[in-house]
Amino acid sequence: MKKEGLSRRDALKFGALGAGLAVFGASNAMAAAPLEKEVKFDEEYDVIVIGTGFAGLAAAAKAAERGLSVLVVEKMGRIGGNSVINGGGMAVPNMPLQKKHGIEDSNERFIEDCLKAGLGINHVELLETIAARATEALEFSIKCGAKWQDVKPAWFGGHSVARTIVTENMSGSGVIQPMVEFVEKLPGCKIYRRTKFDDFVLNAEGRVVGVTVRTNYRFDSKLLSDDLENTAGEKKAYKAKRGVVLASGGFGADKMYRKLQDPRITDDADTTNHSGATAGALLKAFQIGALPVQVDWIQFGPWASPDERGFGVAPLMTQQGLFKHGIAVDVRNGKRFMNELADRKTRADAEFKILRASPEAYPVAIGTYNTFGEQLYPLIDKALQTKVMQKFDTLDQVAAAYKIPAAALKESVAKFNEGVKKGIDEFGKPVATFNGVGIEAKGPYYCVRLAPKPHHTMGGVKINTKAEVISGNTHKPIPGLFAAGEVTGGTHGASRLGTVAVTDCLVFGMIAGENV
Repeated sequence: MKKEGLSRRDALKFGALGAGLAVFGASNAMAAAPLEKEVKFDEEYDVIVIGTGFAGLAAAAKAAERGLSVLVVEKMGRIGGNSVINGGGMAVPNMPLQKKHGIEDSNERFIEDCLKAGLGINHVELLETIAARATEALEFSIKCGAKWQDVKPAWFGGHSVARTIVTENMSGSGVIQPMVEFVEKLPGCKIYRRTKFDDFVLNAEGRVVGVTVRTNYRFDSKLLSDDLENTAGEKKAYKAKRGVVLASGGFGADKMYRKLQDPRITDDADTTNHSGATAGALLKAFQIGALPVQVDWIQFGPWASPDERGFGVAPLMTQQGLFKHGIAVDVRNGKRFMNELADRKTRADAEFKILRASPEAYPVAIGTYNTFGEQLYPLIDKALQTKVMQKFDTLDQVAAAYKIPAAALKESVAKFNEGVKKGIDEFGKPVATFNGVGIEAKGPYYCVRLAPKPHHTMGGVKINTKAEVISGNTHKPIPGLFAAGEVTGGTHGASRLGTVAVTDCLVFGMIAGENV
């Protein structure tokens, strides 16, 4: 019997589907993307962008500025995904604001910091691209209407210098909202909300030439991974003459897929992500051959609290407040247990070590009013009103409230303050830069309980420095498919350095919009 070769469509069914496709079961994993000849397109554009976060909007803006017609599709009713709820910090090496405040930095130093946080498994060429265009991305956000604080750059955990600029409203919405207005005013550019991407459309040569979607869609977070059982909406097909930009974000809220990657993440584990942060679009990219990279590395936010849902206000109060000039203690013994300004993985691992031994022994971050800094003062009342942060007059009251050994707690505070005075910290925190600012002995004391939450999914599709998605079949770009932001993998390695996500998303969003 003559042995026949596989057709292009059969090859798509059986080849390079990506490790993650197995979660859907054999029948769904083998379902190939629709072919152009099988689809009747309802609308036609030069470019289609999937997702309305930093990366998606930057790609749309750049493509539309080139005179291309652009459609951005967003499955949720709200614009912005995780971008709109993040803390609004953007790491920018060598920016003018650093020079204004006498801060010495370099691209090489930035990359070294990222590699240290990422355990050295980062794809360096992507970091080099981010560093080279970070200032340009900041300027582009300003062009789109974003407003940033004109103060000394913030020093976030894991960075070796202060290089983070923060939006005026201390939220990613300070970038997303003006970018939405900017994009929607550009000729030929529009955004469809509640429009769920379902699949890519390929031509006979394997080029991505469009997408299938469902309009009037209603996301239901109570269902399985990526709302698979939800059949709501009207099926449509949109053609993309130049290409498609995948900017669908990460899968931190996808209970099934994140648990597949890390079985320790229980279904009831809270996340900082919005409910629509699921893996569906990522898996569709794997299905057409996109190369998966480091998908099982999931970052936990060490500054989150069990006393509020989602991202909340705790990360703002801890990252640049209690973690900087205050301390975190193990409630079981009253002692410090980590460098509160280390990279996220180091801190989260230290907190998990305590919680896995004693699940209810949530560590506590402690500081005083002077530890917050002027930009955080307006948020103190909000944090107290929501009860995610508590206020106490004395350390004895702190100890009683959290069942901490009082003498040990007082000793930890005194030891930390002494280290601040000497400029030397037992855990390596850069206290020499604090100008003597530590925990005030007179109080009052502000406290936040800590519990790491899934925050950023490190892995995704492999892209090159042109934001082209690389095929696992050919190791060459998949024609017509670009990607940017958290849906991509390799950039951040094992753990992303804090505030580099905004930079990553804007830079590669811009690049995708330029090259599509």
